[in-house]
Amino acid sequence: MMITISNTELKNLDIEISDGIATITIRRGSKLNALNYDTIEDLRKAMKEVNTNSDILSVIITGEGTKAFAAGADIAELAKLDEVGAKRYSQNGQDVFAIIENCTKPIIAAVNGYALGGGCELALACHMRIAVEAAKFGLPEVKLGTLPGFGGTQRLTQSIGKSKTLELIMTGDMLSAKEAKDLGLVNHMVTTHEELMNKSREILTKISGSGPLAIAMVIKSVNEVYSSDERGYLKEARYFGQSAGTEDFHEGMEAFLQKRKPDFKGE
Repeated sequence: MMITISNTELKNLDIEISDGIATITIRRGSKLNALNYDTIEDLRKAMKEVNTNSDILSVIITGEGTKAFAAGADIAELAKLDEVGAKRYSQNGQDVFAIIENCTKPIIAAVNGYALGGGCELALACHMRIAVEAAKFGLPEVKLGTLPGFGGTQRLTQSIGKSKTLELIMTGDMLSAKEAKDLGLVNHMVTTHEELMNKSREILTKISGSGPLAIAMVIKSVNEVYSSDERGYLKEARYFGQSAGTEDFHEGMEAFLQKRKPDFKGE
C-alpha cells in the first residue's frame, strides 16, 4: 500500500511510503531540481520524518523527471551571498547532508539524470548510489569561481581517493555513470528509470530482512572511519565563504546567469 505524506510545509519535495520504503522526490523539474535554500530545508524536514516515523525502514532519494537528480545549487540565489552568508549557507547544507549520512536507516540515491554540484554532494551523502546509464556526476564549482560547499571535497575523496578527486574538482569535468561505477562512486548502473527504482527497492528490501539494530550499527561503524575528517568540513565551509568575497566569485556567478564565459582575474 502506498501512503503519501501530506505536509504543507514541504515546498519542493514529497514523501511516499510503500512497504517500509520512503521515496523522497525533489520536485523542481523546471529548474532541473536545483537545490535552493527552501529545498535544503525541505530535506531537513523530510529527514525528521524519516527518523521519527516507525513505518519508514529505509529511504530512496531521487529527482523529478528524467533529466536531473539535482543539477547543483540555485545560482541566482547563490550569487547574492557575501562572505559571511556564503559560509553560513555552506554550513547549513553540510548540516542537512550530515543528517542524511548519519541516518541509521539505509538511504539510496536513485540518480535519474544530472547530479552536479550540490546534487552530486547530496548523492555522496547517501549510503549508496544507483544510477541510470545516462546520469552524469560532477563538481564544477571552480568554473563559477568557488568550490564545493556541501561536503563534496570530503566525501568525494572518501569515495574515490585524493588524486582523482583533485582532478575532477579542479577541472570541473563530468563523469558518466559508467565512469562513476568504475571508480566506485556508483554501486549499480541500470538502463531505465523503472529499473532504477526497482533496483533501489530490491536492495532495500533485501536489507530489511536483517536486524534493524545491526544495520544501524553498521552505518555508524562505517561512518566512524571518517569521523576524524570533521575539521575538513569546517575548512571547506570557511573557504567557500572566503570565495564569496572575491571578484572571481561574482564574475563566475554573473557569467553563468548571463550565459557567457567568465573572465577570471584571480582577485
